[in-house]
Amino acid sequence: MMAVPRRTQPYRIGDLVTGTSYVAPQNRGREMPEPITGRVVQVGSGWAGIDADQAYVWVRLPSGRERQALIRDLQKVTL
Repeated sequence: MMAVPRRTQPYRIGDLVTGTSYVAPQNRGREMPEPITGRVVQVGSGWAGIDADQAYVWVRLPSGRERQALIRDLQKVTL
C-alpha cells in the first residue's frame, strides 16, 4: 500500500514542538544539528506533497534564537 502525501501542514504557528534542528550539509563544518524544543514561528515549504521530505518550519527556542527543522524530525509537545 502506498503512502498518501500529506495535503496540509502538521504544525501551526504557536505549536510547541520538540525534535532535532536541520543544518544543510554544506553548513555542517560550522554548525551541527541539535536537540530543540520551542514554538513554531514560521511555516516553510513542502506541504502539498511535492517535496514533503524537505518540508520545514522555523522554531523559536526559549533563548529567542530560531532554528530550522524538517517536519519529519519534529513532534508536538502535549502539556
